[in-house]
Parts: sequence; structure tokens; C-alpha cells
Amino acid sequence: MANAGGRRPVSDARLEAIKKLFPKAVVEGGLDWKLLWEELGDRGEETYEFIWPGKAEARRLAETPASGVLRPDREASKQWETTNNWYIEGDNLEVLKLLRTSHAGAIQMIYIDPPYNTGKVLTYKDHWRQKKNAPARGQGADEARVHAGWLNMMYPRLLVARELLAETGAMFISIDDTEQANLKKMCDELFGERNFVATFIWQRAFSPVNMNKFASRNHDFILCYAKNIDRLAWYGLPRHPEADGRYANPDNDPRGPWTSGDLSVGPPIPEKIYDIVTPGGRIVSPPHGYCWRVTKERFAELMEDNRIWFGKDGNGVPRLKRFLSEVKPTVTPLTIWTHDEVSHSQEAKKEVKELFGGLAVMDYPKPVKLIQRMVALTTRDDDLILDFFSGSATTAHAVMQQNAEDGGRRSFLMVQLPEPLAETSAAHEAGFRTICDIGRERIRRAGEKIVRESGNTKLDIGFRVFRLEKKSKQPAR
Repeated sequence: MANAGGRRPVSDARLEAIKKLFPKAVVEGGLDWKLLWEELGDRGEETYEFIWPGKAEARRLAETPASGVLRPDREASKQWETTNNWYIEGDNLEVLKLLRTSHAGAIQMIYIDPPYNTGKVLTYKDHWRQKKNAPARGQGADEARVHAGWLNMMYPRLLVARELLAETGAMFISIDDTEQANLKKMCDELFGERNFVATFIWQRAFSPVNMNKFASRNHDFILCYAKNIDRLAWYGLPRHPEADGRYANPDNDPRGPWTSGDLSVGPPIPEKIYDIVTPGGRIVSPPHGYCWRVTKERFAELMEDNRIWFGKDGNGVPRLKRFLSEVKPTVTPLTIWTHDEVSHSQEAKKEVKELFGGLAVMDYPKPVKLIQRMVALTTRDDDLILDFFSGSATTAHAVMQQNAEDGGRRSFLMVQLPEPLAETSAAHEAGFRTICDIGRERIRRAGEKIVRESGNTKLDIGFRVFRLEKKSKQPAR
């Protein structure tokens, strides 16, 4: 018999009988024939894939043309004539579709901090609804619907965003435990598993929350994917001054400061086990279970080049000299980013509050240092950075700050849905009506602050404002 999908009406008596034998096959008071056949052992051809209700519709949404146009708003802009920065108000899926025609392959870095899946109604719905004839099946159906709704919001946006990335570009996505696993699977599909760079762990808090019963979670994840891992621009992090402080020059070597490293290594290799006579006459062998890092012939060459250190008295265990002048100017980042390196949530909130004269306008902003690290890792010169869940515009702040610190000419492109602020909020009482009002004002204030502190009046701290509107509307004068 052919495998039959979907649900079909069955008499109550038969349904109860089936339910006793195959409880998983009875869903929402009806019989799911596909699950019944699976319970009977007919599972068809099994494949490895990540699917959820609504995925096909989510892909279709990404492929449909944009339904609006971008209208410039010079009055809300700053330094319109000279700036390369953009601030776009509107639904980010429609905006991303429009950017496909002008910015495909032009974005060097994308960072997003999308809404975490709290189970509440999502602001970005995309008109997707769970069809009654294709429900989430089986045990945990309610949870599946919650996950499916979030995935359907994210899938088309990531699909289009990938098209905007340059071949050398990278994308960073902040997320928590609720959807980290699903987001990883989705990105593996969209970007390709081989283009996965790392999952960075950000220590967003440092104080335990004792109200939590089992564990006090103090981290978020940041997933990073390359457009093309073979061409990824990855500049590393600047060396910390403390690292350079470990170098000295006790023997006045003309090549400058150096540090020394252990010359022994395991497991032992016969041709690298030999005795070394120190300048003071002591005979030194590698420790038991180890050998020297180099052959006897290579050791002689290093000695000739004054790259072996026996200590000040000339009788120490030989060590290999490593010169500061030969060390890379950057270091490879660890996957754990601590709060003392890239700041934390409390500091992020304080940053925004200080910019707004003590007014708490945003509850959960990201720290400037956190996003600045991603900017420094993957961009330089006049690269373009996109954030299409820009919120309070921390990414724009981070781009301007990084330019001030390294002389870059990077530009930003912020996209944000003009979500209304609660009338009872402090921000609303201060005259801000949408998140976009906060974001634009944050860029103004942050840019002016950076110029004051850096003294660099040539920094691009302006932005052109565009608003997504329906095509039928006439341009505002």
C-alpha cells in the first residue's frame, strides 16, 4: 500500500482502538496517517535534512520581488551630501530584497542581534500561518509551532542576506540557548557547513542569578559564517601590550627583544634524541619521554645563528629564542570572549544611558566593544557593514569608534522596523515614538562624542535616512 500523508476522518471507536496501540499517530483528535505508517515500520526513504512546517513558504517569501521602494528623508538625515552611511526604516525582509539590486556582493560584514525566541508573538510575522491541513505533528507539537514560527521569520532574511555578502565577507549572529541549535542547522544549510567559522561565547554577565534553580546562564552565543571560507578576510586581533612586555634582550642581540620557548617536545622521535653540551660544559639530554624539537643538524644551525639560550650563566637547559620583530602583529581570537575583553550587558546599558543624559531608552543593547571586535576582525579601509536588526544602532556606534581608532573609512548600513515604543516607557515620555527615533539619535550623539574625544573632525559621522514605502505613494517633498 502506498504511504499516505495527512489526516483523514476515522470513526471514534476505531480512533480509540488505534490510539491504544499507536498513541503517537493520533494528533489533535485525528489520525495522522503518515505517523501511523511510520509506527507500522513503513518509514519510506530516510534522508538527513532539517525541515519544519512552513519552510517552503519561507523560501518562497525570499524569492518574491520586493513590494516597496526606499524614499529619502533629508530632513531626518545628517550630512546628506557627504556621508556614505545609510539608515533605513522599514521591514527588513523587504529592505533586504531591495538591496539585492544595489548591494549584492558588496557587504563585507553583517552583524545581527535578532529577537530571541521567548515564545511570545513575533513582531516579524511575514503573514505566515500554520495551515490546519499541515500541522506540526507528534509529541511536543506546541513547542514545534513556536520554533517553526521563529525559523520562518529568520530563514528568508538569512537567505537574502547571504546574497549581499562579499566573497571575502562574514556574518555574525547573536543568539541564546533556545534557538542556537536550530540556527546552527539553518546556517549550515544556507551557508554550507564548510563555511562555518566558529561559535563564539560572549560572557554577557558576571554576577550569578541565585533565583535560577539549576544554572545561572551568563553567556550568549555568536555564530560566525563566511560567504566563502577560502577567501575570507580575517585580520585577527591586535596584540595586547602585555604580550609584547614579555620580550626582553638580556644578551643585546642586534635583532632586538626576544623571548624563549621550550626546546623539548613529545612524543620522542629517535633522530631528535641526542645530548647537548652547554657553553659551561654541562651535558643536557631531553627529559624522559621527550625529544628535542629539531634534529642535531638543525640545532647546530640555530646555535650558529645565536637562536639558542642557555641562561645567563650558560649552563641552563637550552631554549629557543623567538624575536618580537618576527612575530605576527595580530593574534588569533579565542572562542570565549570574556566581559573584561568585550564588556557586558550592564556596561552596554550604561553606555546608552550616558549618551541620553541618564535616560534608560533601551533595555538590552549590546556593548560597543563586543561589536567593535567583530568589525576589527573582518573589516578595514572602506568596507561596508550591515545590521538589519539594528535596534539602538550599537553597530553604527561600533563602526565609527573603530574608524576613530585605526583610521579606517568603513561605512554602515542600518535597517530597523519602526516599532512603536510603549507609551509608559521613559523613552516615549522623552519624545521618542519608535525604536528608529532612538537609533538615529544614538548615532548623532555617539558620532559627536567620538569626534570630541578623538579630535578627528574628518570622521564620517553622518547618515542618510531612507524609509520603506509602498510603490503607490508619492515621494515626500
